Amino acid sequence: MPAWESDALIVDAVRSPIGKRNGTLSHIRGDELSAQVVNALVARNDVDPTEVEDIQWGCVTQIEEQAWNIGRNVALTAGWPVSVCGTTVDRQCGSSMQTNFNAAAAVWSGQLDLVVSGGVEMMSRVPMGSNRGSMSDLVHERYDIVMQGISAEEIAKEWKLSREELDRIGYESHMRAARAIDEGRFEREIVPVELDVPGPEDEDAGNAATLTRVRFAVDEAVRRETTLERMAALQPAFVADGVVTAGNSSQIVDGSAALLVASERKASQLGLEPRARFLAFGIEGVDPHLMLHGNPQACAKALAKAGLGWDDIGVIEVNEAFASVVAQFLADTGLGERYEAGDVNPNGGGISLGHPLGATGARITATLVSELERRNAQYGLACMCIGFGQAIAAVVERL
Repeated sequence: MPAWESDALIVDAVRSPIGKRNGTLSHIRGDELSAQVVNALVARNDVDPTEVEDIQWGCVTQIEEQAWNIGRNVALTAGWPVSVCGTTVDRQCGSSMQTNFNAAAAVWSGQLDLVVSGGVEMMSRVPMGSNRGSMSDLVHERYDIVMQGISAEEIAKEWKLSREELDRIGYESHMRAARAIDEGRFEREIVPVELDVPGPEDEDAGNAATLTRVRFAVDEAVRRETTLERMAALQPAFVADGVVTAGNSSQIVDGSAALLVASERKASQLGLEPRARFLAFGIEGVDPHLMLHGNPQACAKALAKAGLGWDDIGVIEVNEAFASVVAQFLADTGLGERYEAGDVNPNGGGISLGHPLGATGARITATLVSELERRNAQYGLACMCIGFGQAIAAVVERL
C-alpha cells in the first residue's frame, strides 16, 4: 500500500484555448482569463468554490498584471469566497507542473482535500524577461549562464542534431496539432473564453476601440500552411550558423490551464468522479549552461517511484520548448520509434500550440489525461525542461 494518506485524484483538467502572440487573448488580463478557466472548472463538476481550500498557480513573469500573488488574485477575480487561499509558484517553465506536485503532495499528506492547480502566462501583455533580475557573481564564476536559445543550440551540437531533424519535429508538431483540432481531440479540455476585442480597423488606425464580444474556443497559433521547405528557409534565431529557428522553437502565446485535485474523502463526499490520479513526480537538476537536457533523468526518477517502465506508459508528453529538447529526449530514452508511432506528443506541443510558460505544465497534463481516455490507455507521463538547469516529470494513471 502507498505511504500517503489518500490518492491525489485528478477530478478534471481544463484549459483556455491558446492565443497567438498579440492575438485574441491579448485583449484580456491574465487574472481575468484565469478566473474564467477556474470558474468553468468548478461549474462543470458542480463544485461550490467554497469547498476549494487553495489555488496553487504557476506564473513566471510576476510583474505588472501578473504581480501581487496572482494565485490569490485569481480567486478574488473569480468572485470566490475570501476563504479560498491562493499562492503563486515560479519554477520557470515547470511552474504549473510544480503546482500539480504541490497539490498532490498536500492531498497525499492529508493536509488539504481539494486544490485547484494551474497557471497562466500572458506573453503578449507581460513580455517574457520583463521581470529580469541579476545573478550573483558567484554563479557566473562557476557557470557560463546563457539564454535558453543558446542552450538549445548547445544541445543540438552536443547531441549531433541536424537542422533537418529539428525542422521535421517542428513540422510534425504543427501537423499533429492541426489534426487534433480537426478531430476534436481538445474539445473536452478546452473551456471557451468570452472577451471584448477591438475591430481591426480601430487597432490599425489607433482610433478609440469599438469593442465586440467574442467567444474564443479554438487554439490559434497552429501554422497549418507550413511546409518543410518553408521551415528550411527560416534564418537561425540565436547563432548565425545555428540550427535553432523560430520554426523549431516554442511559440510566444497567451493561455491558462487548471486541474481540480481532490482526496478520496472529498471526492466521495461531493460525489465527484475522478478522471485520473497522480502516481509520482521526479525532479532533476542539470548543468545550467546546457540547461534544457534533464527530462530523461526526471522521468527516470518519476517512473522508479511509480514502479513503472517506459513500456508501461501509453502516452508521453514532452514539452516542446525547442525541437532540440525533444530530439535529445528521444535520443537518450530510446523512444524514437514511439515518437514515430505517435505515442510521444501525439497532438503537437509548444512549437505548434505555443508555450504559455506558467500554464504549460497544467496544459500538457490536461492534454495527457484527455489522450489517455481517447486511447483507453492506463498510464501517461508528462515532462518539462526548466530554465537554469532543471526538469520535472509526472506519472498519471487514468481511472
